[in-house]
Amino acid sequence: MQLPVEPPVLPMLAKRVAELPKGDGWIFEPKWDGFRALIFRDGDEVLIQSRDTKPLNRYFPELIDPLKTLLPQRCVLDGEVVLARGGRLDFEALQQRIHPAASRVKRLAEEIPTSVVFFDLLCAGERDLRAVPFRERRAELEKLLADAAAPLHVTPATSDRIVAADWFQRFEGAGFDGVMAKPLDGAYEPDKRVMLKVKHERECDCVVAGFRWHKSGEGAVGSLLLGLYDDAGELQHVGVAASFTDKKRRELVELLAPYRENALDGHPWESWARQNHITDPAAQRMPGAVSRWSGGKDLSWEPLRPELVVEVGYDHMQGSRFRHTAQFRRWRTDKPPRDCTYAQLEVVPPQELAAIFAAR
Repeated sequence: MQLPVEPPVLPMLAKRVAELPKGDGWIFEPKWDGFRALIFRDGDEVLIQSRDTKPLNRYFPELIDPLKTLLPQRCVLDGEVVLARGGRLDFEALQQRIHPAASRVKRLAEEIPTSVVFFDLLCAGERDLRAVPFRERRAELEKLLADAAAPLHVTPATSDRIVAADWFQRFEGAGFDGVMAKPLDGAYEPDKRVMLKVKHERECDCVVAGFRWHKSGEGAVGSLLLGLYDDAGELQHVGVAASFTDKKRRELVELLAPYRENALDGHPWESWARQNHITDPAAQRMPGAVSRWSGGKDLSWEPLRPELVVEVGYDHMQGSRFRHTAQFRRWRTDKPPRDCTYAQLEVVPPQELAAIFAAR
């Protein structure tokens, strides 16, 4: 490729804030829940680049022809590869596409094809637009893709804070992460957190049924394994709490020590604890499973008697699990573990994606 903006390019990033910024000077967009992707096109050459600059073409073969057909001959765009199913974004199904078997990728591409939602323009023809104010890049993006059709889309955008607040409340059920706020006059700054993101945050009480050692060794705890009881009374693994200070990691070793004694006796995850590395794809959500994202990373874990309860903060659920790492809030010594059920979670009804695109 010989473009004014050549790959690899690190995408512009966002920092998290508690609320939508006030005042003028902002453009708001829904925050899509998919794979961030920079799309480079130079004639017959197309590159779908991941956030960490890896090529994604082989995982999304169904997008290549539409990108060649519907995009300008020479351009670079920033966007998100998403998978919509059942009126909502399905990130878990999207993850299944990152698979080494080409036959599996091909089958999934035919059964549940993906889409691309664009929200920025870095290059058009011979023009490098990264230094151009975002309001102008956005206008140019809308002009270039005015005739684009599925599976290519331009994200809705508004300068009205009231509309953005409405999106934040209504569209979460469709699988959206929150709302982005971008400076109208901002340049495109790769790998810098110059945008803002407002995400949902809730609290939940979970059972602590295990932990992982920190990468530094067995003198510090890396993460806590969290569980919730389902309607059948089974303790389901729902995610982890991490991001502790070094001091807290050392303190947790001592705090958890009594709960390690005879922890496997009747433990609800006993069969998982006896398998440090599970390679069965159907077991990818088990605490000891090898993740397709972590490669050979050691994900073995230590069981704890399921007697501790912790309050954590989370943004939203992905199926039956936390979409992102939960944040430790406090210990709940006043709450019985059996009270930690899915019933305490807020269920947000889905909002059809069509309603969002209607904003165009």
